Amino acid sequence: MDFSPLTALSPLDGRYHDKVGALRACFSEYGLMRNRIRVELAWLDALAQAPQLAEVPDFSTATRAEMAALVSRFSVADADQIKAIEGRTNHDVKAMEYWLKERLAHNDEVMRVSEFIHFACTSEDINNTSHALMLAEARGDVLLPALDKVIGRLRELAHDLADAPMLSRTHGQPASPTTLGKEMANIAARLLRARERIVEVPLLAKFNGAVGNYNAHLSAYPDFDWEGFARHFVESLGLAFNPYTIQIEPHDAMAELYDAMARANTILLDACRDIWMYVSLGYFRQKLKEGEIGSSTMPHKVNPIDFENAEGNLGLANAILRHLSDKLPLSRMQRDLSDSTVLRNMGVAFGHTLLALDSALRGLSKLEADRGQLATDLEDAWEVLAEPIQTVMRRYGVPNPYERLKDLTRGKGISRDALQDFIRKLAIPEAEKTRLLAMTPATYVGKAVELARRI
Repeated sequence: MDFSPLTALSPLDGRYHDKVGALRACFSEYGLMRNRIRVELAWLDALAQAPQLAEVPDFSTATRAEMAALVSRFSVADADQIKAIEGRTNHDVKAMEYWLKERLAHNDEVMRVSEFIHFACTSEDINNTSHALMLAEARGDVLLPALDKVIGRLRELAHDLADAPMLSRTHGQPASPTTLGKEMANIAARLLRARERIVEVPLLAKFNGAVGNYNAHLSAYPDFDWEGFARHFVESLGLAFNPYTIQIEPHDAMAELYDAMARANTILLDACRDIWMYVSLGYFRQKLKEGEIGSSTMPHKVNPIDFENAEGNLGLANAILRHLSDKLPLSRMQRDLSDSTVLRNMGVAFGHTLLALDSALRGLSKLEADRGQLATDLEDAWEVLAEPIQTVMRRYGVPNPYERLKDLTRGKGISRDALQDFIRKLAIPEAEKTRLLAMTPATYVGKAVELARRI
């Protein structure tokens, strides 16, 4: 069977292939190869620029440009050639080293120092640095922009609906009113904090040889400051240097990033469920799309499918992210290979996260508040004013304020007239009675409007 989006095993490369395309250059095997080429050539160039390493003279501008072009123009056809070599060697990184020597065989400058390609490196020096570069690219160019769009839309809703009073529901029961905009602001604020955690995670890399001690490096050049050189090299790639490792970089920073992503995903999942409920309650209507069908048998349906799709993908993303976070920092003694196949699924976790962000944004973009429904719910819930009334009674020393309001309202609701009659009989200043009598469920929203507009 020929491969196509319809025959793909994973929905990321099948049904949803057009929505996750931005991640392919980052996390595909092609993307990993491209970054390996970048790291190998950057290491060779760094060696050539070290005056202490006389055996590796500096490259000409033309050679340096040719090496840069191998990275910038690296193609799927190039990747296929590396895979063909791997078919013979059964080693992916060594295949890439041989490919580089073949591609640069015409360049005398490189060929004179060809054995310094992959000099003193273990495969993990190349791989861990490549993985960190892949994550940096995916985080900065794909994940954060998608998250920012969701936060931006939530801010719009927060500002537009800042003054749209809404009945809260704690434990699913009528509670002190808020505004629909303030609830959107709450989500935006949580996601902004989560975004900061994602950005703050440093992406670490190491370049210290087979078991992290520069053994091979020092055997060839015992007087060279290899640790300082490796630090400068890693930092020149925009990564943070890890000086203490076994054969592998221990992936703790990766785990921190995945934990931070999972936290943001959990916040968004919570939001999707709440907004789903607001749609169900009629607080939000969804804009209609021409030609769209909500149900194969019920023509009237306008289902909140975008929030449901986001919820499902957030769950999948977090299941993978948490496995990555739990698994990757574990390696038997100085190295085992159990992380290798797991690392190849980084893009799957990012893919489901990106799908969820896309779905959530589409859902948020369809929302329109039904202020009439909001007002109707509030008008039917005068009992929520029991809270401010008993609080004012406490201020003026009225005996048993909570108990009196509990007897009046708990589990049975109350009408406007009955509540106002209760207020008129209170032994409190007339000005306070006037203020309480003017209060309605729709005006009892505290600082909600201000808070919503401030996000």
